[in-house]
Amino acid sequence: MPSPFENPVVRYGIPLVSVTVVAAVAFLLLEGTIQYVALGIAALEVVVAPQILKQAASNA
Repeated sequence: MPSPFENPVVRYGIPLVSVTVVAAVAFLLLEGTIQYVALGIAALEVVVAPQILKQAASNA
């Protein structure tokens, strides 16, 4: 049975959901430098998490 992480929609969908939550918290509850840090972490997650999930799918 193939891994669900082999599907690109799943690999990019999972990080997008968490990034949406982090961005909402950053814009609504945080201010100043910590807001930019949270948004930077969210941007990094969009780039890195799909690559990690792709590697997990190929090793499974």
